[in-house]
Amino acid sequence: MEPMSEKTARFRLGALASNLGLLALIVLWQLILSPHPHLNAYTLAIAWSIPLLFPLPGILAGKPYTHAWANFILMLYFLHSLTIIYIDEGERWLGVAEFALTTLAFVCNILFARMRGKELGLKLKKLSEVEKSERSRYGSE
Repeated sequence: MEPMSEKTARFRLGALASNLGLLALIVLWQLILSPHPHLNAYTLAIAWSIPLLFPLPGILAGKPYTHAWANFILMLYFLHSLTIIYIDEGERWLGVAEFALTTLAFVCNILFARMRGKELGLKLKKLSEVEKSERSRYGSE
């Protein structure tokens, strides 16, 4: 594995810690802190944890692409936290914790993916380059 800068490593650590922290919060929330009164707590804990487990292997491995697409999954938790903050006074503090961890994970994922991608020489082609390539391949219309 290619070495990474200290700044990139800090963003990776922040992303890893906040993603794992969010996973822990969700499990604790559903099982201990505020279990649902009418639904099975274990079922809810598993259901809420599964989306966070999909990108976990790539996040643990420090793959920039995984960090980038993991943010799509985080949006579910971001919206959930805002909903809880707005409508549920009893669980508001849990919603704030979820919001903070989700926001930190989102920002650290973006910054790590961007910085590590630059270090590894990964980049997206500019739209003008893609257009030129397609014109030469398919002819101009």
